[in-house]
Amino acid sequence: MSGLYIHIPFCRQACHYCDFHFSTTLKSKSDLVNAICRELEIRSNEQDGMLHTIYLGGGTPSLLTAEELNKIFDVIAKNYTVAGDAEITLEGNPDDLSKEYLKELQATPVNRLSIGIQSFRNEDLEFMNRAHTAEEALQSVLNAAEAGYTNLTIDLIYGIPGLTVADWEKNIQTALSLPVNHLSAYCLTVEEGTALAYKVKKGTAKAVNDELAAEHFRQLLFHTGQAGIDWYEISNFARAGYESRHNSAYWSGEKYLGIGPSAHSFNGLIRSWNISNNLAYIKGIAEGDPIRESEELTISQRVNEKILTALRTRKGLTLMDIRTIDPSAIFNIMESAQPHLENGTLQLHNDRLSLSEEGLLFADAIAADLFV
Repeated sequence: MSGLYIHIPFCRQACHYCDFHFSTTLKSKSDLVNAICRELEIRSNEQDGMLHTIYLGGGTPSLLTAEELNKIFDVIAKNYTVAGDAEITLEGNPDDLSKEYLKELQATPVNRLSIGIQSFRNEDLEFMNRAHTAEEALQSVLNAAEAGYTNLTIDLIYGIPGLTVADWEKNIQTALSLPVNHLSAYCLTVEEGTALAYKVKKGTAKAVNDELAAEHFRQLLFHTGQAGIDWYEISNFARAGYESRHNSAYWSGEKYLGIGPSAHSFNGLIRSWNISNNLAYIKGIAEGDPIRESEELTISQRVNEKILTALRTRKGLTLMDIRTIDPSAIFNIMESAQPHLENGTLQLHNDRLSLSEEGLLFADAIAADLFV
């Protein structure tokens, strides 16, 4: 097993674009931490090898106290084999990362911080219903660096209605001026069931302009490249040596264990996921029977998943990757790839298919064309 993911499903308030599982009620926080610890114990027999990464995502993991975090880490240490140089990431929101909290955090094993900035413009933060201000966004990164965290990553969102190319360029330059070695940038997506989807449907918010979002992405590629923070996955950019080991394991199809409500696990053949309900999750764990669903992936699903994830990375998709799953799929994949090779959105070097810079804009569509 390469990685351990722990889902912390609490937020101070609901971001309008978010469709992840979370709750803005913290009353069950202590019970949920206990349930996570118990699930870690129950499922320790699923460990297959050493843990090289631990990732606390959400939700907002920075809502946990250092004491609560150490309670979880103590259970991990007692029940799992963790590599000495394991990458241990905590997602945090700027409004939580005060100097006092960061000082407490240093008494935990966390050695990598992922800060949910999203934008350095107050107009964007208000549009998305984020809980922090632009000033807090800047200060949180400076606080983290001052506390001694060098493995820092921040999240940004582009394609936001009202975000001009000049505004976005300023966001990028602000990010690149800060002491961060990794950057994740995502195009705003209007997900069904979110507050943003409701607003767009009612006409009180504009939909994402695809052409503007594409120009934002081109600007992102240009400026990060100039700064030596190169893309290694469509939404992720890093200086050499600071690539996310945890997420890279996802994209390469390695095994991982997911703990907490809504968390997913993958053992190479079977994908499983916990119930997306905090109280039902707590009850199930207390009764020794976690409420979990699973599916065994078919050969075709495994091939298609490999195509989808590998093509998103700079390394691309090797035919050997497919050959180890289903050699008979290679002919169809190469036949489907031909139009994209001819128009330059796909490249072939030796046995490796990869997206060109222009092809990055159409990654999902190109992957779908290659599916078996």
